[in-house]
Amino acid sequence: MGDFRFPVFIAALAAPLWAQAAEVTVHVAPIDDMKAVVASVEPAHQLVARARIGGTVTSLKVREGDTVTAGQELAVVADQKLFLQMQAIDQRIRSQQAQRDKAKTDFERAQELLRRGVSTKVMFDQAKTALDVAERNLSAIQSDRSVIEQQAAEGSVKAPGPGRILTVPVSIGRVVMPGEVVATLAEDNYILRLQLPERHARFMRAGDRVEIGDRGLNVSDAGARKEGRVRLVYPEIQGGRVIADVDVKGLGDYFVGERARVYVTTGRRDAILAPKAAVYRRAGVDFVKLANGAEIVIQTGDTHGDTIEILSGLHDGDVVTTP
Repeated sequence: MGDFRFPVFIAALAAPLWAQAAEVTVHVAPIDDMKAVVASVEPAHQLVARARIGGTVTSLKVREGDTVTAGQELAVVADQKLFLQMQAIDQRIRSQQAQRDKAKTDFERAQELLRRGVSTKVMFDQAKTALDVAERNLSAIQSDRSVIEQQAAEGSVKAPGPGRILTVPVSIGRVVMPGEVVATLAEDNYILRLQLPERHARFMRAGDRVEIGDRGLNVSDAGARKEGRVRLVYPEIQGGRVIADVDVKGLGDYFVGERARVYVTTGRRDAILAPKAAVYRRAGVDFVKLANGAEIVIQTGDTHGDTIEILSGLHDGDVVTTP
C-alpha cells in the first residue's frame, strides 16, 4: 500500500501546476534600440580650495580620499611678516594710548580752568581738539590691527563645500602664493559622463531614460541594470562625439573616473518579445514550448521588463506556453 501513496501525492501536486499554464501569442513589436557605450563617473562640480595669502604651509589636516564638510579647515598657511607687523602695530597702539591719555588730562584741566574763569575758550577748544585727534588716531591704528588679524585668519584654508578630497598638491613646509591650489574636491553629487558617436546625437535628449550596468557585469548580463536620466546634452561635438551627463542614484561609492557601461536609446526597431516566464534553460540551451507541445530552441537578447527579446527560433504569431 505504501508503494502507491508517493506517486499519487506527486500527481496531486502536479495537477494544479499544469492547470496554471497559460498560452501567449508572440508578435513583432517596436522597441528601443539600446546601444552600449562607456561612461565615466565624474563629480557634478569640482571644487578648488585655494590659499588666500602667501606664506608657508604649517599644518595639513587632510589627505586624498578624505570626506570633508563645508567650512572644514584643510590647511593652515602662516606668514611670519604678519606676526612682525602685529607686534609693530601693538607698539603703536600703546604709544597712541599714552598720547590719548595725556590729551584727555589736558582737556579735563582746561575744562576746570575755564569753569573757574582763569582760562580762555580758545585754550579749551585746543585741548578738546587735541583729544579728538588722539582718539581718532588710536581708532585708526586699531583698525589697521584688525586688518592684519583678518589677513592672518585668512591663512586658514577651508573647504568651499562638502565632498571628497581628490588631490592635495602641497605639503607641510612648502611656500605657497596667494591663489595657489591647496586641495581639489569632488562634490558629493556624482554623475555619469558619456560620449556618443556623432551619428547618435539626434536621438539623445535631456530627460531620456538610460540603463546602467552594474559593476563587474558582462555585457550580456542585464539582470542588475539601474535606471538613470539624461540631465544635460552638451551642444558641442568634440572629436566626433557628443557629451552628455546622466543622473544616477547610488554612485557615492564609485571612484571618480571609474568607467561604467551605459545603454542608451539610438532609435527604434522591430523585435519579437516573449514572456520571460516562457523561457527555460536545459543543458545550456534556451527553450520555449509551443501550444502544440513542441519544444523550440531559441536565442535570447535583451530583457524589457517582464519580456525578453527573441533573436531566433520564433515567428510572429507563434503561441507559447508559460507555467
